[in-house]
Amino acid sequence: MPQITLTPAQRKVHRADAHHLDPVVLVGGDGLTAAVKKEVDGALKAHGLIKVRVFSDDRAAREAMLQTLTNELDAAPIQHIGKLLVLWRPMPEKARMADEDRMPGPKDVKVLKFSKRGGQRPEVKVVRVLGNQRLTPGGQVKRAKVLKKSIKKSAQ
Repeated sequence: MPQITLTPAQRKVHRADAHHLDPVVLVGGDGLTAAVKKEVDGALKAHGLIKVRVFSDDRAAREAMLQTLTNELDAAPIQHIGKLLVLWRPMPEKARMADEDRMPGPKDVKVLKFSKRGGQRPEVKVVRVLGNQRLTPGGQVKRAKVLKKSIKKSAQ
């Protein structure tokens, strides 16, 4: 599989997104084994953008590992800085079951109740609103009103 090529602007965006990430795969003394490749592939499927830490002092070996991973796993090399390799691959679309009959489920809504005195914190109350209920501006839960049809429309 060929590796993905990115523009410098896209690479810059992915580098910024990867800044706060921790390494999810660690490559030890055995190097790039089949198990490590499988873990990197699984992490790319789950996260899309990952960091890999390589415990090797040889920079050329780390460059070779980066090229091997990008070529075999159809990923794009984002960055190689020190002992960290950053890889990106677009995440596959998840197939969702479209259930036409499904009604909306319950929602937990936070209601803030402000005190009449100015210096106090508002009281936070979590209220569960079911599918046939609505939340009033005052924070009360009421059943949804049944919409009445006109006599003329129901006669047609």
